[in-house]
Amino acid sequence: MIDVIVLGSAAGGGFPQWNSAAPGCVAARTRQGARPRTQASIAVSADGEHWFVLNASPDLRQQIIETPALHHQGSLRGTPIQSVILTCGEIDAITGLLTLREREPFTVMGSESTLDQLAANPIFGALDPAIVPRVALKLDTPTALNLKDGTPSGLTLTAFAVPGKAPLYAESEGSRPDETLGVSITDGTQTVLFIPGCAHITPDIIERASQADLLFFDGTLWRDDEMIRAGLSPKTGQRMGHVSVRDSGGPVECFASCSKPRKVLIHINNSNPVLMEDSPERKDVENAGWTVSEDGMTFRLETP
Repeated sequence: MIDVIVLGSAAGGGFPQWNSAAPGCVAARTRQGARPRTQASIAVSADGEHWFVLNASPDLRQQIIETPALHHQGSLRGTPIQSVILTCGEIDAITGLLTLREREPFTVMGSESTLDQLAANPIFGALDPAIVPRVALKLDTPTALNLKDGTPSGLTLTAFAVPGKAPLYAESEGSRPDETLGVSITDGTQTVLFIPGCAHITPDIIERASQADLLFFDGTLWRDDEMIRAGLSPKTGQRMGHVSVRDSGGPVECFASCSKPRKVLIHINNSNPVLMEDSPERKDVENAGWTVSEDGMTFRLETP
């Protein structure tokens, strides 16, 4: 069995974005036709008691408060969070680590490039490595996810590289092959695939998706130039390292033949019209077999 909780479903900045009066953000702020969302993260468990968090968004404290499964019970202090697994070094994936700095043991897992970015910034020294060890993930190598006491959780993780780019703050250093990861988590029978950022969908990614039971995939933009058209930003999706949902080569097209997994969009930018509940784009993507994720959404994969 694998339980999954969507802690946050929006892209960087959340929904509504703090400084935005664009129509979607106004709708979310007033709860008229759109629901607010925090920045993207999920939690995964094999027993409903011990949890592994994928990406530590800046909203992590709020997400924990709003998720009873992540509340500690019993001793004076503690947490059911066993590890935080990072898919990249982007600000909206790592800054929530600072929320977890209260000398609480857990493990941070990520690629060598992401861990190097943490090491290069002294603020992350607030998480004492003697208490919060950092574990570099070897690509394409199954890794048992253990609980904090060393016992097996029943889950196995495999990290793999996907096309992406270096975080904005580190672009001058160039990109490394392990800059952006996808993560597969399995209990031996059921598999969750988490790919919140992806610049190009490769045959390898399509093959992995076809074997998964639950797929979370990058839903940042509907069209590559939507932020330019809306007057929100000069950047395209490709410039940001994200494939777009409905463009040629996007997830709706590329995963159309993947009939096995339940397909869920995550990391959805505030400009994406799928966030509007009555939009034609929402109906279109749902008719194509996709779910638009919301904060608090839960999934359970049970052994047949």
